Amino acid sequence: MKHAVLVAVTLATLGAAAQAQDVQIKLGTLAPEGSPWHSILRDMSEEWKTTMGGKLSLKIFAGGVAGDEPDMVRKMRVGQLHAAALTGVGLSEIAPEVMALQLPMLIRSDEELDYVREKLAPELEARLLKQGFVVVNWGEAGWVHFFGQVPVVSMDDLKKVKLMVWSGNAGELAAWKNVGANPVPLPVTEMHAGLKSGLITAFATTPLAALSFQWFGSAPEMSDMKWAPLIGATVVTEKQWNALPEALRPALLKSGEKAGTLFRSETRKRSEEAVDAMKKIRLTVHHASAEDVARWEKQARLSWPKLMGKSYPPELVAKIEAHLAEFRARKAQGN
Repeated sequence: MKHAVLVAVTLATLGAAAQAQDVQIKLGTLAPEGSPWHSILRDMSEEWKTTMGGKLSLKIFAGGVAGDEPDMVRKMRVGQLHAAALTGVGLSEIAPEVMALQLPMLIRSDEELDYVREKLAPELEARLLKQGFVVVNWGEAGWVHFFGQVPVVSMDDLKKVKLMVWSGNAGELAAWKNVGANPVPLPVTEMHAGLKSGLITAFATTPLAALSFQWFGSAPEMSDMKWAPLIGATVVTEKQWNALPEALRPALLKSGEKAGTLFRSETRKRSEEAVDAMKKIRLTVHHASAEDVARWEKQARLSWPKLMGKSYPPELVAKIEAHLAEFRARKAQGN
């Protein structure tokens, strides 16, 4: 009986592939060509092409050639792009609530992030779908650290730098000003020019991004404190997703989920390698003491009310805190 069911499913899938129309999906990403993220997307593209019987081509616009992430979201909405591999910045342009996973100094480890993301994935995916986007996978870009032309280790160091923040995020801008920082809104595509001109002298990003885009060359002082996880997801417009044969979508999602697992494992592995590689060139890593970290955490929590609202719904943050409390209690008990 199981064999008969398997044969029937296989025949149905092959039939759907045979009947599928030629489809091109244009996907944007900030990941540079040759980076781990780009390679995983290419592999996913090949699997999708095979699943569709050669009748699908996934064209990847890598390295920000399709613009920064807000640009990509706008292009997806008007049909110039059909998909994108986004970080929390781009995802927040679609459903700002996803930023709750990135609330500074809330989630503390990869294990906590995995636990909370798994618990909240159905709700977050529903919110993204309501806005017209299907989540193909959940990925991540690593842990955000501070990089500067001078060290940014203590809260007092913030006053010595001009800190780049993503343009368009008024809540984040207000929160940084509230703690005495000097935030400068800037598109990510203008980072190099901003660092060279002195418009900005520090930024917060992941080691992989700092290495891949070579930003660390102009800001070679890094704090080892984890500020927040930079989440990510690959999304396809609902319109384009619905244009694919319904019988093939589960297989496409399975391939996408495999890519998401690789995104996460490769990111974690290569983040450490990225720090080692940058240290061999000119990076200096500065240790944040327990006292410094505690002060950052205290100040971050005081700033949360400034951030709360559309991007960080209090009820969603409360759910995250409840899941974290549950996870930490189980871990303390050895479970």
